[in-house]
Amino acid sequence: MDKIKAMQTFVRIVEANSFSKAAETLNLPRAALTATLQKLEAYLGTQLLQRTTRRLSLTPEGAEYFHHCVAILKAVDTAELAFRGPDAKKPRGLLRINLPSTVGRTLVVPHLAQFHAACPEVHLQLSLTDRLIDLTQEGIDCALRVGDLQDSAFIGKQIGQMRFVTCASPAYLARHGTPHTLAELAAHRGIMHYSGRTGRAFDWDFLQDKEVVRVQMAGPIAVNDADASVDCALQGLGLAQAAVYQVRRHLDSGALVAVLPAHPPTPMPISLLTPQGRLAAPKVQAFAGWLTGLLAENADVQMPAREI
Repeated sequence: MDKIKAMQTFVRIVEANSFSKAAETLNLPRAALTATLQKLEAYLGTQLLQRTTRRLSLTPEGAEYFHHCVAILKAVDTAELAFRGPDAKKPRGLLRINLPSTVGRTLVVPHLAQFHAACPEVHLQLSLTDRLIDLTQEGIDCALRVGDLQDSAFIGKQIGQMRFVTCASPAYLARHGTPHTLAELAAHRGIMHYSGRTGRAFDWDFLQDKEVVRVQMAGPIAVNDADASVDCALQGLGLAQAAVYQVRRHLDSGALVAVLPAHPPTPMPISLLTPQGRLAAPKVQAFAGWLTGLLAENADVQMPAREI
């Protein structure tokens, strides 16, 4: 039995929490993974996984062995990179990336030719969705996240800061007036943006003297898509809070006007998230470095930044 290959198979099954998904990411038949795990359990003389028709779970022995496997495989990768020559550190292979829909379409995808030119042997598989996916189950190598990171099981590195702006069309402001203080917002209607996952509207938070102030907003229209929120604002249906990069061209053209510049909405961190052990892979390091540089060139997702 190839112990290293058996460890790799076991780790992938645990990460994916599924024999089928693990087999898909390893490009192997499911039966091969089942046979490898059975041989590994027989060799160790203990059960590593409890299997039912609906889910997998680690036994106490399996959990301990899993942590040892992760450490051992990481050490093997590090040792091999040191001796396999310069080509070993060359980025290559399939790289699975998860991006938020609008962020991916606007900030990343238009520049992918640059990355492909720099790393032609890396094949990208992009998943653009606002659904919060499980990186390990989906076999994702790295993901871009906007907001505070919740899962400590992954490695997160902040590479930018999403800035927001409160804005409206000139037609709306002509009809309803321009708010100059947070208190004046009570007389205005907001285009509410709600979460597709929870159904809850996002709060309107503002920075005032370095303190966060929350204002209760309401309006006749609620959407669960950031682009739709901007479209509604362009039609004069209310005030909207949007990411600066989304509305930059509308602000520059005058189609939208920024209001309350002294009280900007609270920014959110932009982070690159990777499962434990993946960041050392040359292809992941290459993409992380490229994406960090790409966002560093965009003043709308960096702080300090130019005025809106």
